[in-house]
Amino acid sequence: MLENFSEIKVESPIDKIIRQIRELITSGQVSSGDKLPPERKLAEKLGVSRSNVRDAIKKLEFYGILKTLPQSGTVVSGMGIPALEGLITDVLKLEKSDFASLVETRVLLEGHCAKLAAMRRTSEDIIAIQNALNDYEERVKEGLPAVEEDLMFHLKIAEASKNSVLKSLMLIITPDIVNSFIRYKVCDDSANNKVIEEHKKILAYVVEGNGKKASEAMVEHLKDVLEYSNIMK
Repeated sequence: MLENFSEIKVESPIDKIIRQIRELITSGQVSSGDKLPPERKLAEKLGVSRSNVRDAIKKLEFYGILKTLPQSGTVVSGMGIPALEGLITDVLKLEKSDFASLVETRVLLEGHCAKLAAMRRTSEDIIAIQNALNDYEERVKEGLPAVEEDLMFHLKIAEASKNSVLKSLMLIITPDIVNSFIRYKVCDDSANNKVIEEHKKILAYVVEGNGKKASEAMVEHLKDVLEYSNIMK
């Protein structure tokens, strides 16, 4: 009889915030280019913590639905409303997707991104990747969470590939994978230092222009999360 029951999915405050943003966009109450209220005011209005609002905004920024402009605040992306609606729906559905499949897809995408980055990177790309690596290393040294810095390193590799489709796909699937991996697998200092060395190795091959080695280094770098996803099946 037990098999006839299914797990009850309780929406998190973050998902509820995302759904409200979707409804405002699709109803026409919020348009592309419109500015969101400050985090504090949003949190007060929604009756949630500022960290919930911040996490929802960051998540939507990763997916390109929102963007933060210097001295202007957070605004709705300029992409079309149907595209926004579909993407927000996908963001919410990803929470229930098969984690192992997402990780396998990420490995394929990022391996190819690294290969193309080594072939197509510019001097500006190298600087951007190095800066992202420096930011990650600094956070680790301070003993602070470095999820965003880790994602930014991978994003800069994707940008250097000059393939906008690969970058968009990576933006959709990668944040939840990284957050889940960190949430359920406690990483000690040695693991963080290992990540830094692997990041440096990937960057070195990208700078060298060795696509094959860059791809192999990226796949090797993602081996831990791939193994973890198989355990979680």
